[in-house]
Amino acid sequence: MKRILIVDDEPHIRHLVAKYAKFEGFDVSEAENGMEALSLCRDNDYDIIIMDIMMPELDGFSASREIRRSKDVPIILLSARGEEYDRINGFELGADDYVVKPFSPKELMLRVNAILKRSSTGALPPSASEVFQSGGLVIDIKARTVTVDGERITMTPKEYDLIFYMARNAGIALSREKLICDVWGFDFYGDDRTLDTHVKLLRKSLGAYGNHIVTLRGVGYRFETKI
Repeated sequence: MKRILIVDDEPHIRHLVAKYAKFEGFDVSEAENGMEALSLCRDNDYDIIIMDIMMPELDGFSASREIRRSKDVPIILLSARGEEYDRINGFELGADDYVVKPFSPKELMLRVNAILKRSSTGALPPSASEVFQSGGLVIDIKARTVTVDGERITMTPKEYDLIFYMARNAGIALSREKLICDVWGFDFYGDDRTLDTHVKLLRKSLGAYGNHIVTLRGVGYRFETKI
């Protein structure tokens, strides 16, 4: 049985999510703040964590950062705010998803199951072509490394998934819906800010080579191997 930890200072939200999680067959634990979440994570292993950001004692950003020091567990952040800064901060911490309140519990559980499925099977399918190079940019999918001008760069797991997927589909126009479905593993629900924020972070990580990711207005993105 998969174990899920739900962290939120609002009891009705915890209980609502817990109800849906139990219906999906999860073993559910609850915490009302970041400090309690840390204590539970020290003594237990979870398959996924749903973490609110704005909480007393210890906020969700800080709690996620501490948990990630010792546990490689998927984290979905919940927030009443949808500002880009909060999304970027969460994704830079390595959060797997960011959901803005109010949200649909059914959609949240779809995202939970999609993340767990991709965590267990691997984010991307095998490919015959494993290395892409353009100037000083080298993307080695098999080794799961990205090198810029001879220096290996460190990115979040989802940034790696996104750049590998785009590189494998170089030269092809990729819609936002397809990218979210194939890289995140769940159906498109109309909120493409998660994707756009990751692309922004990815371009920042690639530095001078960020322009290999071309924006197609009204469509999505395309990865160009040569600029």
